[in-house]
Amino acid sequence: MALRNIRTMGEDVLRKKSKPVDEVNDRIRTLVKDMIETMYEADGVGLAAPQVGILKRVVVIDVGEGPVALINPEIIHSEGSYIDVEGCLSVPGEQGEVERPFKLTVKALNENGEEVIYNAEELFARAVCHELDHLDGVLFVDKVIK
Repeated sequence: MALRNIRTMGEDVLRKKSKPVDEVNDRIRTLVKDMIETMYEADGVGLAAPQVGILKRVVVIDVGEGPVALINPEIIHSEGSYIDVEGCLSVPGEQGEVERPFKLTVKALNENGEEVIYNAEELFARAVCHELDHLDGVLFVDKVIK
């Protein structure tokens, strides 16, 4: 495993749309492991592949229940909403209030290429939305409530 450099606001890669992963192979598994290690080192709860310069639809999240890898994630249901403060490893020192769904269901592949479905609430749901935004070139600062 290796630490990856976290890209920061202003770098083009953060504003580009990520491509789907065609095959979950050893390169993707290494990316997932590196992203988890990088996320922990940076004291984050989530990290998306574009944040480490890779335009692939891969995110990792840990809201205190162990790391979750989501490859080609897709939100298939959401409900409710609430506003809370967010920050981002790619936008150091900035925070702002963002409205997100209270609950959601996300479908993805895990690092073994198996389909997984998570029913997420509160912080986990917020982290899923935040990281999936990165896959489409959207940063939380774009959604801050003025």
